[in-house]
Amino acid sequence: MFARIVRVNLKPGSRVGYTRAIDGEIYPRLKRQVGFAGQVSMVSTDEKEGIGISLWERREDAEAYHRGEYADVMKVLEPFTEGSPEVENYDVANSTVEALPVRKAA
Repeated sequence: MFARIVRVNLKPGSRVGYTRAIDGEIYPRLKRQVGFAGQVSMVSTDEKEGIGISLWERREDAEAYHRGEYADVMKVLEPFTEGSPEVENYDVANSTVEALPVRKAA
């Protein structure tokens, strides 16, 4: 399994729009990607940073997503973010994540 961590700086007051865009537009796109295994999205408690951790069956699947759909996904988030996103890639060594309860955006 392979993981991508994407960090973005959020514009002030954009938490709700950011989380709605992820839930309504980005998750459906990710679910259509070959090898996509899951996603955890977070917002820092001071609401200044958004973090997404996507899990992929293979590194090649994540790389194909990055070369293709990723640019369009980031355009969806542009109204809520500032600056360039930071992307890090990891091989998953261990995981206990099966299904996490999710609180919907207000």
